[in-house]
Amino acid sequence: MKGTRAVVACIGLCVLATPLAAHHSWTADYDAARPVTVKGVVTKVEWTNPHTHFYIESKDEKGSVTPWNFEMASTLALERGGWSRKTLSVGAEVTITGFGGRGVTERAIASTITTADGRSLFVARPGN
Repeated sequence: MKGTRAVVACIGLCVLATPLAAHHSWTADYDAARPVTVKGVVTKVEWTNPHTHFYIESKDEKGSVTPWNFEMASTLALERGGWSRKTLSVGAEVTITGFGGRGVTERAIASTITTADGRSLFVARPGN
């Protein structure tokens, strides 16, 4: 009987732990084989948990505007890396490198952000 309880307990823990591990797997939503570099103007910043997002509008050589959604780490992880709510502001010109979303063209996870004055800001990936 003790062995049965132990097996049931182990199975229960594994079942509960799987969704948590999946949540922190950024490769489920983003493709490491699809690096992106996008230049544009910040239109919105969502300084929220569990992950911070910011939005930019990027213009191509013909003048067509494409909106992008970039995901970053949690506010706590960003603050540990020196970020604050004011680090990235609406209207700022930025160049972002990261990895494109799976199945969504204009969505990506940011890895670095370079500001118009040349500062490079490291972005911790979600789960860090």
